[in-house]
Amino acid sequence: MKSSSTPRPRSDQALALLRARILDGDLKPGVLLAESAVAVDLGVSRVPVREALFTLESEGLVEFSGTGRAYVKDLSPHDFKELSVLRLTLEPVAARLAAVALREDASALEKNIDATKRASSLIKVTHLDLDFHEIILEAAGNARLLRIWRSLRSELELWLGRLHRSKQIQTHGTREETAASHCELLECFRTQSPDVCERKVREHILGWREWLPMEFPENV
Repeated sequence: MKSSSTPRPRSDQALALLRARILDGDLKPGVLLAESAVAVDLGVSRVPVREALFTLESEGLVEFSGTGRAYVKDLSPHDFKELSVLRLTLEPVAARLAAVALREDASALEKNIDATKRASSLIKVTHLDLDFHEIILEAAGNARLLRIWRSLRSELELWLGRLHRSKQIQTHGTREETAASHCELLECFRTQSPDVCERKVREHILGWREWLPMEFPENV
């Protein structure tokens, strides 16, 4: 008899599809995710849709109303500020801890930057952007620090993807700017002390915060 914890393919498929549609902006913030309609759209029953919605709620991508209706999470400026505080708490510390290891071997960061330069879509740029930071967290060698950061990743990806789409409309250079800023961090890890690496990552995250006042176009 299979354990109840064994993953069910249809649930996993529904979860992956819904997550992707939310993160790439296909499902806009505030959109109602009615179980029956989503089930028909995905070609599954309502049960895997319901399970997927509960998981996405735990990831910060979906929220339920008082009447039990599910909606795509609309992150507010306050949410953004809270995420920024957490990034500023976790990532500079991780950079300091990771500095020695990345000075010895920064090949994972190099591969990430190369992939970013070749990325064919904004959603891919966003994903690779957060992968870059996760590599630093992994190199820090602190499992608890990494676990906390990963618990924020979906919300970070939701917001950063929206920022990227908005910035792309204005500058048409999101991929190039992301790769260039990460090249600067890579060079820092290759040549500078842990103190400097910590400061540079903090400055990098503060630069991300400067996008906060931007008004998002309705179609992003």
